[in-house]
Amino acid sequence: MGAIIKQTGLLIELGGGIRQEKVAESLLSQGVSRLILGTAAIENRELVRRLCQKFAEAIAVSLDARDCKIVTCGWQKNTPIEVLQLSREMAEVGVSRLIYTDIRRDGTLTGPNFDMIERLIAGTNTPVLVAGGISKLEHLRSIKELGAEGVIIGKALYTGDINLREAIVSFGT
Repeated sequence: MGAIIKQTGLLIELGGGIRQEKVAESLLSQGVSRLILGTAAIENRELVRRLCQKFAEAIAVSLDARDCKIVTCGWQKNTPIEVLQLSREMAEVGVSRLIYTDIRRDGTLTGPNFDMIERLIAGTNTPVLVAGGISKLEHLRSIKELGAEGVIIGKALYTGDINLREAIVSFGT
Protein backbone atom coordinates (compact mmCIF):
# COMPACT_ATOMS: atom_id res chain seq x y z
CA MET A 1 0.00 0.00 0.00
CA GLY A 2 2.76 2.41 0.94
CA ALA A 3 4.47 1.92 -2.43
CA ILE A 4 1.30 2.83 -4.33
CA ILE A 5 0.87 5.96 -2.26
CA LYS A 6 4.52 7.00 -2.75
CA GLN A 7 4.49 6.32 -6.51
CA THR A 8 1.20 8.07 -7.23
CA GLY A 9 1.10 10.80 -4.61
CA LEU A 10 -2.66 10.25 -4.46
CA LEU A 11 -4.84 10.40 -1.40
CA ILE A 12 -6.05 6.86 -0.83
CA GLU A 13 -9.24 5.82 0.94
CA LEU A 14 -9.57 2.18 1.85
CA GLY A 15 -12.47 0.10 3.08
CA GLY A 16 -13.36 -3.52 3.44
CA GLY A 17 -12.68 -5.91 6.29
CA ILE A 18 -11.21 -3.37 8.71
CA ARG A 19 -12.34 -4.75 12.06
CA GLN A 20 -9.28 -4.43 14.29
CA GLU A 21 -7.55 -1.38 15.72
CA LYS A 22 -4.08 -2.69 14.83
CA VAL A 23 -5.10 -3.13 11.19
CA ALA A 24 -6.45 0.43 11.10
CA GLU A 25 -3.28 1.81 12.68
CA SER A 26 -1.09 -0.11 10.23
CA LEU A 27 -2.98 1.14 7.19
CA LEU A 28 -2.92 4.74 8.36
CA SER A 29 0.80 4.51 9.19
CA GLN A 30 1.42 3.36 5.60
CA GLY A 31 -0.13 6.61 4.34
CA VAL A 32 -3.76 5.70 3.74
CA SER A 33 -5.68 8.97 4.10
CA ARG A 34 -9.04 7.63 5.18
CA LEU A 35 -10.44 4.33 6.37
CA ILE A 36 -14.01 3.41 5.57
CA LEU A 37 -15.68 1.20 8.14
CA GLY A 38 -18.88 -0.70 7.40
CA THR A 39 -19.56 -3.95 9.21
CA ALA A 40 -17.46 -2.75 12.17
CA ALA A 41 -19.96 0.08 12.70
CA ILE A 42 -22.61 -2.53 13.45
CA GLU A 43 -20.55 -5.19 15.17
CA ASN A 44 -18.13 -3.11 17.24
CA ARG A 45 -19.24 0.44 18.04
CA GLU A 46 -16.53 0.75 20.68
CA LEU A 47 -13.86 0.15 18.02
CA VAL A 48 -15.40 2.90 15.88
CA ARG A 49 -15.43 5.26 18.87
CA ARG A 50 -11.76 4.56 19.68
CA LEU A 51 -10.67 5.01 16.07
CA CYS A 52 -12.60 8.28 15.80
CA GLN A 53 -11.04 9.57 19.01
CA LYS A 54 -7.59 8.60 17.82
CA PHE A 55 -7.75 9.42 14.10
CA ALA A 56 -10.75 11.80 13.74
CA GLU A 57 -11.06 12.86 10.08
CA ALA A 58 -9.34 9.72 8.86
CA ILE A 59 -12.37 7.59 9.80
CA ALA A 60 -15.57 7.38 7.76
CA VAL A 61 -18.50 5.00 8.03
CA SER A 62 -20.22 3.48 5.06
CA LEU A 63 -24.00 3.32 5.19
CA ASP A 64 -24.59 0.55 2.66
CA ALA A 65 -28.32 0.08 2.37
CA ARG A 66 -30.99 -1.94 0.66
CA ASP A 67 -34.52 -0.57 1.01
CA CYS A 68 -33.25 1.95 3.60
CA LYS A 69 -31.90 -0.82 5.86
CA ILE A 70 -28.19 -1.33 6.50
CA VAL A 71 -26.48 -4.35 4.98
CA THR A 72 -23.09 -5.68 6.08
CA CYS A 73 -20.45 -8.24 5.22
CA GLY A 74 -19.90 -7.11 1.65
CA TRP A 75 -23.62 -6.45 1.10
CA GLN A 76 -24.47 -10.07 1.94
CA LYS A 77 -26.08 -9.73 5.38
CA ASN A 78 -29.31 -7.81 5.99
CA THR A 79 -29.87 -6.00 9.27
CA PRO A 80 -32.98 -4.40 10.77
CA ILE A 81 -31.04 -1.14 11.30
CA GLU A 82 -32.30 1.85 9.36
CA VAL A 83 -29.94 4.27 7.62
CA LEU A 84 -31.08 7.27 9.64
CA GLN A 85 -30.72 5.38 12.93
CA LEU A 86 -27.15 4.34 12.15
CA SER A 87 -26.23 7.83 10.93
CA ARG A 88 -27.32 9.30 14.28
CA GLU A 89 -25.50 6.62 16.25
CA MET A 90 -22.31 7.16 14.27
CA ALA A 91 -22.47 10.91 14.87
CA GLU A 92 -22.72 10.17 18.60
CA VAL A 93 -19.50 8.11 18.56
CA GLY A 94 -17.63 10.83 16.66
CA VAL A 95 -17.69 9.76 13.02
CA SER A 96 -16.74 12.76 10.89
CA ARG A 97 -18.03 11.55 7.52
CA LEU A 98 -20.66 9.15 6.17
CA ILE A 99 -20.75 7.42 2.80
CA TYR A 100 -24.26 6.45 1.72
CA THR A 101 -24.72 3.80 -0.99
CA ASP A 102 -28.07 2.50 -2.15
CA ILE A 103 -26.86 -0.94 -3.18
CA ARG A 104 -29.93 -1.66 -5.30
CA ARG A 105 -28.83 1.20 -7.55
CA ASP A 106 -25.07 0.77 -7.43
CA GLY A 107 -23.74 0.05 -10.91
CA THR A 108 -27.18 0.35 -12.52
CA LEU A 109 -26.94 3.90 -13.90
CA THR A 110 -30.63 4.29 -12.99
CA GLY A 111 -30.23 7.35 -10.80
CA PRO A 112 -29.61 7.83 -7.10
CA ASN A 113 -32.16 7.41 -4.32
CA PHE A 114 -32.81 11.15 -3.99
CA ASP A 115 -35.51 10.70 -1.35
CA MET A 116 -33.18 8.84 1.02
CA ILE A 117 -30.30 11.21 0.28
CA GLU A 118 -32.45 14.18 1.17
CA ARG A 119 -33.70 12.55 4.38
CA LEU A 120 -30.19 11.52 5.40
CA ILE A 121 -28.64 14.95 4.84
CA ALA A 122 -31.54 16.66 6.63
CA GLY A 123 -31.24 14.21 9.53
CA THR A 124 -27.55 14.61 10.31
CA ASN A 125 -24.93 17.30 10.73
CA THR A 126 -22.27 14.88 9.55
CA PRO A 127 -20.97 15.40 6.00
CA VAL A 128 -22.34 12.82 3.54
CA LEU A 129 -20.85 11.43 0.34
CA VAL A 130 -23.28 9.68 -2.00
CA ALA A 131 -22.86 6.63 -4.24
CA GLY A 132 -25.13 4.39 -6.25
CA GLY A 133 -26.89 4.94 -9.57
CA ILE A 134 -25.23 8.23 -10.51
CA SER A 135 -25.11 8.47 -14.30
CA LYS A 136 -25.68 12.09 -15.37
CA LEU A 137 -24.35 15.55 -14.62
CA GLU A 138 -27.91 16.41 -13.59
CA HIS A 139 -27.61 13.82 -10.82
CA LEU A 140 -24.47 15.57 -9.57
CA ARG A 141 -26.25 18.91 -9.63
CA SER A 142 -29.22 17.56 -7.68
CA ILE A 143 -27.03 15.83 -5.10
CA LYS A 144 -25.02 19.02 -4.60
CA GLU A 145 -28.24 21.02 -4.16
CA LEU A 146 -29.35 18.56 -1.48
CA GLY A 147 -26.18 19.40 0.44
CA ALA A 148 -23.99 16.34 -0.01
CA GLU A 149 -20.28 16.87 0.52
CA GLY A 150 -19.45 14.81 -2.55
CA VAL A 151 -20.19 11.81 -4.71
CA ILE A 152 -18.57 8.56 -5.66
CA ILE A 153 -18.94 7.80 -9.35
CA GLY A 154 -18.05 4.40 -10.72
CA LYS A 155 -19.68 2.76 -13.69
CA ALA A 156 -20.74 6.06 -15.29
CA LEU A 157 -17.06 6.91 -15.79
CA TYR A 158 -16.36 3.57 -17.47
CA THR A 159 -19.37 3.80 -19.78
CA GLY A 160 -18.72 7.45 -20.62
CA ASP A 161 -22.11 8.56 -19.30
CA ILE A 162 -20.21 11.09 -17.18
CA ASN A 163 -17.06 12.79 -18.39
CA LEU A 164 -14.82 13.26 -15.35
CA ARG A 165 -13.18 16.41 -16.66
CA GLU A 166 -16.57 17.98 -17.37
CA ALA A 167 -17.87 16.98 -13.93
CA ILE A 168 -14.85 18.51 -12.21
CA VAL A 169 -15.12 21.73 -14.20
CA SER A 170 -18.85 21.94 -13.47
CA PHE A 171 -18.81 20.99 -9.79
CA GLY A 172 -15.23 21.23 -8.53
CA THR A 173 -13.11 18.52 -6.99
